[in-house]
Amino acid sequence: MIKGKCHCETVKYESINESEAAAFCHCGTCRKINGSAFGSSAVIPEEGFKIISGETSLKKYESSPGKIRFFCSNCGTHIFATSSKNPGKMILRIGCIDGNHGIVPTRHIWISQK
Repeated sequence: MIKGKCHCETVKYESINESEAAAFCHCGTCRKINGSAFGSSAVIPEEGFKIISGETSLKKYESSPGKIRFFCSNCGTHIFATSSKNPGKMILRIGCIDGNHGIVPTRHIWISQK
């Protein structure tokens, strides 16, 4: 099981599924949203994912056509995203996952924008 939360702990989630894949993304959008050189994300099935608290604090933003990013409206933490290009999947921000989750990104994507 994967559990996670935003920085202020208002929005909490859990998933009965494990990560299917994980990557470091170097696209311009991920760099801006994360305020870093890259974003770290894990992909899980949408089925089995649920918000367990703070759902009314979630705000969403369509950063590119079909890509919806979800943030905590209180602390601004980017928690997860969905994409119409990958239906049925959730893109979790690894930094929001609790504990020693063992998720290790195995690839770098959008390195042309690095």
